[in-house]
Amino acid sequence: MSAGKYSFVIEQGATTDFNINYKDNSNNPVNLTGYQARMQIRSDYADSTSTIIANLSSSLLSDNTGLNLSGSNGTTPLSSGSIGLYISAVTSSTFTFSEARYDIELISGSTTTRLLEGKIQLSKEVTRV
Repeated sequence: MSAGKYSFVIEQGATTDFNINYKDNSNNPVNLTGYQARMQIRSDYADSTSTIIANLSSSLLSDNTGLNLSGSNGTTPLSSGSIGLYISAVTSSTFTFSEARYDIELISGSTTTRLLEGKIQLSKEVTRV
């Protein structure tokens, strides 16, 4: 199965928080027990000149930025297939790109699955603290 396509907007200085529901070909939730997740946001496709803007994984950062395999609320059962994408306001305030590319990969044992890919637009912040 090829990666799904999904583009979205990050508002600079605001929290981005949404769920991705991973389902199999029969539309059943994939049990994420034993999985790891990773995501990179880059200035362009991975080549020698693209800049890594963010490196997210299922090992959440201290501000909870990352990919939570228990949904965005952190309490959804792994059997639900719910992946929470969370980028804190503090992290998004450091972003300066206009448009970037990303993909999300899931790893289970020796199998890597590209789940999603797409573009990210940055809506620039006006108000500063």
